[in-house]
Amino acid sequence: MIEINGRKIGEGTPAYIIAEMSANHGKDEAKAIEIIHAMKESGADCVKIQTYTPDTMTIDCDNEYFRIGKGTIWEGKTLYELYGEAYTPWEWHPKLMQTANELGMDLFSTPFDATSVDFLEELNVPAYKIASFELTDIPLIKKVAATGKPVIMSTGMGSREEITDAVKAVRAEGNSQLILLKCTSAYPALPEDADLNTIADMKPRFSCDIGLSDHTIGNEVVMGAVSLGACVIEKHFCMSRNDPGPDSAFSLEPQEFKVMVDAVREGEKNPNDIEVDKKVFGTVSYERSEKEEACIAFRRSLFAVEDIQNGEMLTHKNVRVIRPSNGLPPKHLDDVIGLKAAQSISRGTPLSWDLID
Repeated sequence: MIEINGRKIGEGTPAYIIAEMSANHGKDEAKAIEIIHAMKESGADCVKIQTYTPDTMTIDCDNEYFRIGKGTIWEGKTLYELYGEAYTPWEWHPKLMQTANELGMDLFSTPFDATSVDFLEELNVPAYKIASFELTDIPLIKKVAATGKPVIMSTGMGSREEITDAVKAVRAEGNSQLILLKCTSAYPALPEDADLNTIADMKPRFSCDIGLSDHTIGNEVVMGAVSLGACVIEKHFCMSRNDPGPDSAFSLEPQEFKVMVDAVREGEKNPNDIEVDKKVFGTVSYERSEKEEACIAFRRSLFAVEDIQNGEMLTHKNVRVIRPSNGLPPKHLDDVIGLKAAQSISRGTPLSWDLID
């Protein structure tokens, strides 16, 4: 059980419904405000945004590691280009939060690095969301957990061991306010890849309440999760899927979102009467789907962000945790800082143990 602005969220409570704005504002602040009003009218409890810039997410580099390959809707862009198109300007955050609060909704965000957590703490957000791609960024998870605020964490692409490490990182900071979200990290995702029966395994395995972050088009997976007692539902929200942008293709339009919310509220009254295709339940599985494998590159890892000479010390200035995932896992950041390069390392090179003395 967690508590956000006085509302208890967990087993036995109505599902907490999060509307994710992501990049669907199209870099237009007035449209972002319009979206928040539409979210309220559609029945959302919470507005979720994302807090990063291209420079906090990755580096401006065009080598093989930073260009998005086949298998996703963002094929052909560099990571820096994608995040430059998608990010929500930080100067908007206070106005967006004020708007949501005035409408009676919560607003919190997904941070992607330490500076974004510090910024969100200045805004006094009531909770934090950890994205699936950051599930293995243990330093980030620890910093978020250390705020003492509720943590809602997506588990897409996560193995049992990776989810276990992330849960331990939260609890190691003395934070017990944790909800995990079953998630398929494909954009859009297929209902047959949902494997919702995993929810029943996650709750006792990780000793916390479970919700759903869903990237399918439609309500089938959501209603299947509600029938299993999901206490949080997160869906992307847009004014129109015809709008340009990297996330609109797998977002719900306002009327669709309202239909979903109404169905969830009706389903909560009579969960045994919920009828969905059995394919959404699948098996208990922590294996990545084929589409998730194509997205694994969006995870973070350790990269040289400056040219490093042979014998030069690795520091927080020349090594960072960034996307993509080709380097050592983020949990090794403290292990490598202070060691020396075993050879010259070019900017934009993923770190590996053979490069380190």
